Amino acid sequence: MSFFPDVPTIKYEGPSSRNPLAFRHYNADEIIEGKPMRDHFRFAVAYWHTMRGQGADPFGPGCAVRPWEDGTDSVDMAIKRVRVMFEFLEKLGVGFYCFHDRDVAPEGANLRQTNAILDQVVKVLKEEQQRTGIKLLWGTANLFSNPRYVHGAATSCNADVFAYAAAQVKKCLEVTKELGGENYVFWGGREGYTTLLNTDMKRELDHLAKFFHMAVDYKKKIGFTGQFLIEPKPKEPTTHQYDFDAAACLNFLRQYGLTDHFKLNLETNHATLAGHTMMHDMIVASSAGMLGSVDANRGDLLLGWDTDQFPTDLYLTTSIMMVILDQGGLAPGGLNFDAKVRRESFEPVDLFHAHIGGMDAFARGLKVAAKIRADGVLKDFVKQRYASWDSGIGAEIEQGKVGFAELETYMLNKGNPDKNVSGRQEMLENILNGYIELA
Repeated sequence: MSFFPDVPTIKYEGPSSRNPLAFRHYNADEIIEGKPMRDHFRFAVAYWHTMRGQGADPFGPGCAVRPWEDGTDSVDMAIKRVRVMFEFLEKLGVGFYCFHDRDVAPEGANLRQTNAILDQVVKVLKEEQQRTGIKLLWGTANLFSNPRYVHGAATSCNADVFAYAAAQVKKCLEVTKELGGENYVFWGGREGYTTLLNTDMKRELDHLAKFFHMAVDYKKKIGFTGQFLIEPKPKEPTTHQYDFDAAACLNFLRQYGLTDHFKLNLETNHATLAGHTMMHDMIVASSAGMLGSVDANRGDLLLGWDTDQFPTDLYLTTSIMMVILDQGGLAPGGLNFDAKVRRESFEPVDLFHAHIGGMDAFARGLKVAAKIRADGVLKDFVKQRYASWDSGIGAEIEQGKVGFAELETYMLNKGNPDKNVSGRQEMLENILNGYIELA
């Protein structure tokens, strides 16, 4: 039985194709900088949006047409969704997927029942992975939807909730290991505060760190070799979340001795909500050796909330790929489409259109980034801009050979600094435009 009977396997047809169900730029086998496109991206599909999203918004219930759904959250329905998901992945030609535990399996009456239900669904996930060769990029536990997490999970004021969250993560780590997951993500959906009037911030941060250290200990105990990732987000649903942005996460990891055990999974819409560009947060993380994976989406700059739209902006995909290429790739991380079709795009085929567009946009971004790197236009300009640091007094400052006294003597003798040179921002933007036009 096919759940998408009118959709063929998506093929690469080239830039001249006008087939909306074909790739125009994403050619999985095309070699860029020595490896196939598929290996640069390691594309993954988000189970929560693609399989569970129904198009609901604050003003109305979901209107998505999903013929396979029976209106229940039963175990049988959960197993059926697995079959739907893997048909989608196969036809799209994507090698990875990501999930929260509650995306793939419903909760039972208590933790014991919930774990047993998850085991039933994991058995089917494993069968489908073995049948198709598709892999789990990362798993994670949903520690934010159930009312028990109203005050947070690892930062809850209720110790029993902390204990329940720990047990839930323990199980999800075991499942991720069983499925061969290459990463495990922690996203603190409610790890933050709404008001400081009822919050002991230091205690909550200490508890969050204890939670992460427990996870590291259990990872070692069960022999899980996947990469641990923390996903920053500044706000929504809380007023302030402790994993505000890349810099805040890095500071937290350093403060609590966790830098050897975690990297970051960055998301565009989260970066923009923090007041940054995605390139900013990526460079912050990459410069620290902590960029592990990327959730690929974008926000609507006219709206101040997390819209999770598919990435179609070539400036965005080019800037992301420049950082990824500069650091030598993302593996074992990847590019996960944490994005959802718009409420008005409610037919099953729209899921394909959305992912095709995102994959093509990243393919073009990769080609632009690789061409810019090959020509050296930006790198050479930046190197020249900082040339005063490569010799003379600049080199001595960087090498720690001088202090304030020596620098005072240097400037007393010289009189005035050398003249500044233009940053040429507009010229560089024109150059970037030229490369994008040719992609």
